[in-house]
Amino acid sequence: MKKQTTKISARNQLKGKVVEIQKGAVNALVKLDIGGGNIITATISLESINELGLEVGKSAYALVKATSVMVGVE
Repeated sequence: MKKQTTKISARNQLKGKVVEIQKGAVNALVKLDIGGGNIITATISLESINELGLEVGKSAYALVKATSVMVGVE
């Protein structure tokens, strides 16, 4: 079987390791350690968790694509 290659337009691709998965009723919080003491948390569907085969200790990428980033203070 030939390995499928996926091309993605997102330029911010951060490789990390899954350090925690908190499953809810429909979605889950996935925490990726991207090094340097930095953790990225993403909310994804349970279906995606299963399709990607995500589990603690597995390598994965955080793909970030946004047209703007907002910052606020009180």
